Amino acid sequence: MVRDGTLAIGADVARRTVLGAQGFADGRPTGPVTRRHLQRVLGRLHLLQLDSVNVAVRAHYMPLFARLGPYPRELVDDAAWSHSARRPRLLAEYWAHEACLLPVEDWPLLLSGAKRRGWWRNYGPLVERDPGLVADVLAAVKELGPVGAGTLENALGGRSAPRPPGATWWDRSDVKRICEYLFGVGELTTGTRVHFQRLYDLPERVLPAAVLGAPPVADDEAARRLVRKAVTALGVATEPEVRDYYRLGPDRNSRALAELVEEGAVERVTVRGWTRPAYRAPGVRVPREVVGRALLCPFDPLVWERARAERIFGFRYRIEIYVPEPKREFGYYVFPFLLDGRLVARVDLKSDRAAGTLRVKGAFAEAGVEGADERRVAAELAAELEAMAGWLGLEKVVVGERGGLAPALDREVRAL
Repeated sequence: MVRDGTLAIGADVARRTVLGAQGFADGRPTGPVTRRHLQRVLGRLHLLQLDSVNVAVRAHYMPLFARLGPYPRELVDDAAWSHSARRPRLLAEYWAHEACLLPVEDWPLLLSGAKRRGWWRNYGPLVERDPGLVADVLAAVKELGPVGAGTLENALGGRSAPRPPGATWWDRSDVKRICEYLFGVGELTTGTRVHFQRLYDLPERVLPAAVLGAPPVADDEAARRLVRKAVTALGVATEPEVRDYYRLGPDRNSRALAELVEEGAVERVTVRGWTRPAYRAPGVRVPREVVGRALLCPFDPLVWERARAERIFGFRYRIEIYVPEPKREFGYYVFPFLLDGRLVARVDLKSDRAAGTLRVKGAFAEAGVEGADERRVAAELAAELEAMAGWLGLEKVVVGERGGLAPALDREVRAL
């Protein structure tokens, strides 16, 4: 339906469009998962968020499992942190939505003036105050890289005081602050990671020559490209949601959206029940139905914007990592469960690697999931948890007692 020249769509069409854009309308591979499958998912999402929490699995691995099923995690490691003529590096690290892995060709777009300067700008006064230490850090990285900040501190022989005993993660040394500043402005990047520690290196030793040698992109053009990628990845989204994907400034994002609408590269729509206008790519695919199941980590782009997840799926979701345990409603690291295009349950997961066990500390069905629906949800969730455990090299799934879905889920797990 068209009203006042703007296409109006229903909330169910919007939901299916979002799921299709995010790759959940595609069937999972029936054979071995290859780099080609990885590239297909990256072509939809454009980024994988990084996070330090490892209670179940690192965040950047999980969106691929949600869409592809079990796959060799080395596919991501090789794409992000190694390079050869036969298997060139596909991904680079930078601040996008948050710290992310993104296609190497997008690195210059995010380093342009399209994106607001990040928190590392707070280290600018240190850089201005001690340019000699900046030069020393760059020289040491050139000689030693890829290298961690701790090794750099030792190599510089006291040029910068290390963190005092008992310091928190945020109490960074001057060397670490300078490394992060140089990473933010693109003079350093991540050469590789060891036990998730970032090892810094020079971009010319990490990124393909074609990327480094490409002509600079004007700020406004970079913004348009990023906004178009965000719209395509989100399927249907409001202006703040588009802006949030790469954390662009509001004025830059709104101007880019208006220009793309004028060009016909993005179309404006209204979604019944949404209070804000929305945007989508012209000709975007709307699946007739979405079938299949997936566990979503808290940093999956389908659910990372909590108000959006609630509006589209009726699923209220908050991460409770920083909530004291007695006050948590669902648990420390909770995975929503997607089944046939609906968010129907959530589970609090922990990988007990010493015991070879994927522990379900809590299992909760959404309102309205009961009777036969609950039995099916429990059966599908049990099968997906079993697949996840095998993918992580864990031998079994053990279900705890918390949550109304726990008894049914425990029965289904035991029956596998």
